[in-house]
Amino acid sequence: MLLAASKVFDKFKPVIGVNTDPERSEGHLCLPVRYTHSFPEALQKLYRGEFRWQWRQRIRLYLEGTGINPTPVDLHEQQLSQEQHSRAHISERFQDQRSDISGPHLLPVRALNEVFIGESLSSRSYNINKVAHQAVEEILKIAKKHGSLTMPLNMELVQKVTNDYNESLLYSPEEPKMFFSIREPIVNRVFSSSRQRGFSSKVCVRSRCWDACMVVDGGTSFEFNDGAIASIMIDTEDALCTVLLEE
Repeated sequence: MLLAASKVFDKFKPVIGVNTDPERSEGHLCLPVRYTHSFPEALQKLYRGEFRWQWRQRIRLYLEGTGINPTPVDLHEQQLSQEQHSRAHISERFQDQRSDISGPHLLPVRALNEVFIGESLSSRSYNINKVAHQAVEEILKIAKKHGSLTMPLNMELVQKVTNDYNESLLYSPEEPKMFFSIREPIVNRVFSSSRQRGFSSKVCVRSRCWDACMVVDGGTSFEFNDGAIASIMIDTEDALCTVLLEE
């Protein structure tokens, strides 16, 4: 679904995904899992107009700064080691005569699921914002110890608090906003992080890295080293046309 969507820039061209591996893939962006084994039923619903259009918002990216290289490395068809990943970016940099452009340069991709910025190949991790029952239980125990929690501490309460927090991270894909998160922030006398996650319609990031990349939907990588600045934003003109079948 992500690979197909990355090829579509026409706001009025619908993209419909089918989960071909429901045993190992959540397929959240695809049709419900039951249509994997009964796709003719889905086709009939589409034919009869038993659906509504859903416009999934996507993220556009601008890159600017010193020595930027807007040429992407496609990761869909290659499994690269960290050394190979860095070498691929260096190769693209020498081949692309536009590498001295200071920008802002609109990148030729739109992110449907995520934009990761960090050290090379560390983008392969998921659900970094959800908290586990164990973490919530330990925090509530500390609160109870300090007298801040008077109600009985049991698994039902832990489950409710955990679910409420995790559900607060969810929002409609049609809303013109995105969720940002700082994974494993560096905190010392030089750097600090007062806000590690939240919602926004625009985020600007300046690189302080020496071997970093900006990966769009886990498939397209851009070099993002010291001197580069990325502007990440929502523009409703970039929305992807999908469908919700009537149940």
